[in-house]
Amino acid sequence: MAKAKKAVAKSSFVEKNLQTALEKLAVATAAVDKAVTVRAADAKRNLTAVKRLTKRKAALTKRKKLAAGRVKKASSVETRGALRTVTKDLAATTKELTKLRAAKAANAEELKALKASQRRIKGYNKGIAQTDRALNK
Repeated sequence: MAKAKKAVAKSSFVEKNLQTALEKLAVATAAVDKAVTVRAADAKRNLTAVKRLTKRKAALTKRKKLAAGRVKKASSVETRGALRTVTKDLAATTKELTKLRAAKAANAEELKALKASQRRIKGYNKGIAQTDRALNK
């Protein structure tokens, strides 16, 4: 059986594919730049929220220790109520902090990958620009 002869690419086909690839690279450049900007803003917002909640947790832990001491010293309705309130607040803050730390870690991982992609895309764009300048001389 005879093998089918492969067609040779025409210049219009090659030029069309080259233009499509350059357009896709431009779209990817815009997308990664926007994504990095959004993720960086999220990272900053997460960082400030984690700091705020960490400080609140430390303050509530100290307050809980003081309230527990007061309950041991002189147990009354007010001291037990204060201890219960502080314990609830501390539990809620800890739960929120755990969720926020997980979100922060996930966002940081995605931002790291996006920045790596952004560096690659910038390198490709730079190489293409240098090649175009050299070919246009």
